[in-house]
Amino acid sequence: MPSKSFDASLFSIFSYLDLKLVLFSEDKERNAVLHSLVDLLEREKQLKDKEAFYKAILERERVVSTGIGMGIAIPHAKLPGYDTFFIAIAIHRKGVAWDAIDGMAVRIIFMIGGPDDRQTEYLQILSRLTLAIKDEERRKKMLQLNTREEIINLFRGI
Repeated sequence: MPSKSFDASLFSIFSYLDLKLVLFSEDKERNAVLHSLVDLLEREKQLKDKEAFYKAILERERVVSTGIGMGIAIPHAKLPGYDTFFIAIAIHRKGVAWDAIDGMAVRIIFMIGGPDDRQTEYLQILSRLTLAIKDEERRKKMLQLNTREEIINLFRGI
């Protein structure tokens, strides 16, 4: 995981990913997908306070949808007490209504969590992740792959 002192020249999205944090979802509603991802993060010992994190995620969605278009959503929460950022991924093959900016159903979800006091690193994560998912071929592959390893490996070197 990235260290407390952030060096953008060494930055890699891949370093924030973990095989255990990939979920293939069949949940019917946005909040159920969000809850499933939060449950996964809790099981994998990423969260300090599951309820506070889930509440922060839902509050962020109330402010403005994290559905950025292209079938992608990036729900996120930054809270005090975290040392590192983490990214959980959900693949939803059928798509789920998300109130995305383009009106499309969301099929790929990247949930980001981490410290509230490292804005530069957070913006770098969002920027690099957005650049990676603008690649239509990568998005298509994510929806076709069947293993966590294959999903994570799409981000190797990014």
